[in-house]
Amino acid sequence: MFHRLGQFVVRRAWWVIAAWVVAAFAIIAGAPQLKSNSDESAFLPKHYESIQASDLQQKAFPSNISPGALLLFQRNDGGALDEGDKATMAKVIQGLADKHIELVDQVLPVNEQGYSADKKFAMSMVSIDKSKFADDKFPEAAKKLREEGTALTSGTSVKVQVGGAAASNLDQKDAGSTAQMLIGLGTIVIILLTLGIIFRSPIIALLPVVTVIVYSMVATGLIGFAADWFGLKADNSMEMILTVVLYGVGTDYFLFLMFRYRERLRAGDDRRTAVANAVGRVGEAITSAAGAVVVAFAVLVLSSLGMFKALGPALAIAVAVTAVASVTLVPAIISRIPEKVLFWPSKAWQREPSNARFAAIGRTVGRRPAATAVLSGLVMVGLAVAALGYKGTFDMAGSSMPKNKESMVVQDTMAKAFSAGAGDPAHVYLTSQNGSKLDPAALQGYVSDLGKVPGVSQAAMDSEHSVSPDGQTVDITLVLADDSASNKAIDTIGDVRKAAHDKAPEGTKALVAGTASVYKDINTAMAHDYSLVFPIAAVLIMIILGLLLRSVVAPWYLMASVGLGFGATLGATTLVFQDFKGEPGLMFMLPILIYLFVVALGTDYNILMIARLREEAREGRDPREAASMAIRHGGPTVAAAGFILAGTFATMLLAGNTLSSEMGFSIAMGILIAAFVMAMFFTPALTALLGQRAWWPGHADTGGHGAGQAPLAGSHGVPEPAGRR
Repeated sequence: MFHRLGQFVVRRAWWVIAAWVVAAFAIIAGAPQLKSNSDESAFLPKHYESIQASDLQQKAFPSNISPGALLLFQRNDGGALDEGDKATMAKVIQGLADKHIELVDQVLPVNEQGYSADKKFAMSMVSIDKSKFADDKFPEAAKKLREEGTALTSGTSVKVQVGGAAASNLDQKDAGSTAQMLIGLGTIVIILLTLGIIFRSPIIALLPVVTVIVYSMVATGLIGFAADWFGLKADNSMEMILTVVLYGVGTDYFLFLMFRYRERLRAGDDRRTAVANAVGRVGEAITSAAGAVVVAFAVLVLSSLGMFKALGPALAIAVAVTAVASVTLVPAIISRIPEKVLFWPSKAWQREPSNARFAAIGRTVGRRPAATAVLSGLVMVGLAVAALGYKGTFDMAGSSMPKNKESMVVQDTMAKAFSAGAGDPAHVYLTSQNGSKLDPAALQGYVSDLGKVPGVSQAAMDSEHSVSPDGQTVDITLVLADDSASNKAIDTIGDVRKAAHDKAPEGTKALVAGTASVYKDINTAMAHDYSLVFPIAAVLIMIILGLLLRSVVAPWYLMASVGLGFGATLGATTLVFQDFKGEPGLMFMLPILIYLFVVALGTDYNILMIARLREEAREGRDPREAASMAIRHGGPTVAAAGFILAGTFATMLLAGNTLSSEMGFSIAMGILIAAFVMAMFFTPALTALLGQRAWWPGHADTGGHGAGQAPLAGSHGVPEPAGRR
């Protein structure tokens, strides 16, 4: 099948290239723009309590007094605020209210609870309708508040900083744009330098970058259509991850093809025949590898969380487009470029290298497969033990931008000057179930009980603002002792929910809202996803491996090795960030991202190596010799591809925030383990030990494989010789 595809692509190269270019511009012209969403509650299903509470809030309190933003006042000299400063603050608050900034409903005056204990800081809440939190103008409100606040405090002894959800959204967008640029440039530089060193050719170094630009337009457009049609909600990290995946995976598949193309040229094929035979030989490995990646990502549609429901299909589409381009567009372009031009100025492509290092590794694995399997396995097991210390954290906003952003400075200052949860309180909404009005005075005991829950610093109900217009719902504000994104606050919310539900007066129902409540539900949703997504992805990938290898044995130990790789990756990340850097934990979604990327992308290298090993076995070599030859000839491809893909993910460290750093390091580490431990040592060693049993029940993997594909009609190539692939 892939030989025929290769022949078609070579014969109709210009048509294939033109089709891709036309499709790219046509799709991108008509595709809707992919929008991101930073409201964590938008990613949860409606049946979770935090979402039900948010919906009740919208109905009962249309002019939502929950802070969409907050103003933090302090003196320029760091001293305590005096009466003159208080007059300045009142003037600023009134001035901001008079500006009628779009989306801003109220700028509330500073009350007694709004001052820090040392009177050096004061806090004012800014009300923004929560239904507008996903609006593009939401962060613009924070920008306008900053600009006008700075103007109003100019020439005074007071300065004002803007924090809260709107400010975090604004700073995330700014940090995300910078990170996207740095990651994009870093990825391209790594690809250019690495391919330039490997092939010593500027054209080959540029080819994957140019082709990715073309088919990334197709992928981005299709993702936009999918998001629009199915209502998928993207988070702020999607575009960054897409960039890395498109360039990293695209370069990987490019290397798979180029190494085999160069090998066929050295065997005597002419250019067009070499391209067709290269597609025929690695096409199955590329599509199988891509199939495993697509399946792993597509399974995320089963996730409870909207961020994964959007990310999974988007990455699946990107990888599927990359795979199709790798066996059509890329070989079409290569077939049109004379080999002397393509490899210029290097002439090394004309002679077979000794591959001395990989030949030595191959001989070692072939001679001592048991020792190799044990040692490489122990490396992964040793790292995996550290994963037992993993702790999850939920500070999405704080982890996705640098600490010097204004919203982060305000958050940190608030945590020190006030209760850590003062800037982002929780809310208990108590609503009547029988249509009767609630009496705030009769609820003081209930409010007092909520205030006694461990971890709650303050419980309050303002009789003027805390009762809905119809009198059937009251809003009880809870200031937590800990930051709303901390594990302690999430645990506190569990106790708050129990107390709120158990002690709710007869005829009423209590729902708990707020950031900590949202994260509590996200934690529950993640536990559900771990028990569902992991096993389904593993089973589907095993089926793909079984179909590729015509074996029911090999998929089991291949997936076992990937499982060890996952544990080793999570362990290494835990060691670096929790033990060495002293972080309180890793971001809550990291294990599922590691699992999917290591299982999916890491399986690529296992597939490439095991496919080459099977090919060598088909030539009649015994299992140990087949493993040795597979490493000798497939090792350079796996090493180069693994290095480049790990390098592209490592560029996420340039973003300068915790979330990107953890993702970049962990996925890069997982890929390095997959390429240089699993695929290079563990998998071939196990296959050599199992021998022909690895291919059971397939029996066509021994004996001569016959001559290769005939040259293209009208070409001057020679048939691919048996025994040398």
